[in-house]
Amino acid sequence: MMKFKAVVFDWAGTMIDFGSFAPMGVFVKAFETFGIEATIEQARAPMGKPKWNHIRAMMDDPDISAQWFAKYGQTPTDRDVDKVYEVFVPMNEDVVADFSDLVPGALETVTSLRSKGLKIGSTTGYTRSIMERVLPKAAEQGYVPDNLICADDLPEGRPGPLGMYQCFVDLVAYPPSAVIKVDDTEPGIAEGVAAGCVTVGLALSGNYAGKTPDELAALSDAEVDAIRKMATEHLKAAGADHVIDTVADLPALIETLERE
Repeated sequence: MMKFKAVVFDWAGTMIDFGSFAPMGVFVKAFETFGIEATIEQARAPMGKPKWNHIRAMMDDPDISAQWFAKYGQTPTDRDVDKVYEVFVPMNEDVVADFSDLVPGALETVTSLRSKGLKIGSTTGYTRSIMERVLPKAAEQGYVPDNLICADDLPEGRPGPLGMYQCFVDLVAYPPSAVIKVDDTEPGIAEGVAAGCVTVGLALSGNYAGKTPDELAALSDAEVDAIRKMATEHLKAAGADHVIDTVADLPALIETLERE
């Protein structure tokens, strides 16, 4: 009998959008509409959080907060977050389908896991309206998970456990130790930790690396190792039990864990 019953995957940077590019540029553009210059680094820092919380975290950045104060005469309030969020969501809806290619090896991984009887769940920091643009593109490539929990489906999102709790119900998979959470960001790993799951971080396909497959391939082994080490430190700090390069490496890890 298998030790594990289900694997719950994140989306951008995990199963699609190698390097997690879709949301990054939109955050920068959304702030530009309010006359605020945000950097790519500032946009990537809170990645994995529900998008409203992501914007709140960016506004709490000292540089962005100071720019907002200089322009509007006050530090950013939650109402200001609402305004940026209202601009961000439709922008992200417009571009996300263009960043929906599956990560190399993702489909093969899902096929392998399902052949062993594992359920395939998913959670995301994206809203339901954004994911409605992604789901058809993923399905065209053969990826249709058994459930989907979006950032705005429940009263509280990442890093809390409610999304994972709903996955337990949807997938009829329990106890938590029989469920693996796979993610490329700290909030996504923390979500799995909070729910009591086994957590697997991804070092090279996601937000911390921020590279396309071609860009990674052009780097030296030493440069890739440096990225892997940096990402691993972040993911381990968030509570990741294991860190692999991409989801393509997951079946081998699960085989090892099943033998232990």
